[in-house]
Amino acid sequence: MTKFSAVRRPLPSSPFKAPVEAPRKHFAVGDRVTHDRYGLGRVIGVEGDGDTAVLVDFGSRQERITPPYSAMFTL
Repeated sequence: MTKFSAVRRPLPSSPFKAPVEAPRKHFAVGDRVTHDRYGLGRVIGVEGDGDTAVLVDFGSRQERITPPYSAMFTL
């Protein structure tokens, strides 16, 4: 006997909808940001289209932050 595997698609009216992917964060040079670990800072460099890394000046140190940017937010 073989096991049948089906793709489950939620109905449009279902309260248990499929998880939605979070929108991608984009940062530009000069943006003020806050980071959960490093605090307040300003973006001083963007590598690629922001998909590679972001260089941020936090005052006492500069950090290269790589995606996912789950701990960093714009102000």
